[in-house]
Amino acid sequence: MTADAPRPAPSDGDDAAPLSDAQKSLRAQMLATEHWSLLASRSTTQSEVLTRIAIFLTLVSAGLVTLGVLGNATGFRGWFGVAALAVLALLVLLGAITQLRVFNTATEDLAYVLAMNRLRGAYLDLDPGIERYLLMGTSDDETGIGITYYPFAMRDRSQVFASSAMVMLVVNTALIGLFVGAIVSAFGGSLAWSIVVGAIVALVHFVLWMLKGYRSYRHILGVHVPLRRAAD
Repeated sequence: MTADAPRPAPSDGDDAAPLSDAQKSLRAQMLATEHWSLLASRSTTQSEVLTRIAIFLTLVSAGLVTLGVLGNATGFRGWFGVAALAVLALLVLLGAITQLRVFNTATEDLAYVLAMNRLRGAYLDLDPGIERYLLMGTSDDETGIGITYYPFAMRDRSQVFASSAMVMLVVNTALIGLFVGAIVSAFGGSLAWSIVVGAIVALVHFVLWMLKGYRSYRHILGVHVPLRRAAD
């Protein structure tokens, strides 16, 4: 390398020059700004999806009550079948849209957690002495995610099955089964066939969405390259 050749910029590796107090202060301010931005984005996203779930569940309740009123008015005969299929079709469509948003939000939330864990790791680089004061994860790997989501024990399946996404999936699965069973009955199928076909379609729907959620989770972890691992 000649004397006039440009020198590579220093990195944050072991050979990097130590930061001055002013540089550490500036870096801490920039990291904190990014942290607050992530917190605000995560909060807004969670609030939005919970509102959409509440709206959907309200529509489901209203739709079922409407079917009950129509059934009493028509004696469950005549045009009741067409009206019931129309209401169920609308609920299934809204459920699919809402469910897709819920699962996308879960993936977004995972990205937010990874980003904030990475920032906590940066705080430790600036001041390793604060590590004992941080309860959430400080590594942006799968172990760090688990600590952030559940810092007092190992994350287990109960958190998945008790999540808002699972509530949404169960309700939408029941609607799918009811809708398919109603279609089978409308085309002359017996009650037994309506129940069996509806149950099978509902089960397949549930399994496929669970696989989609799991694959989305693993995909994020597969493409993400951690800067700090819990074992380091």
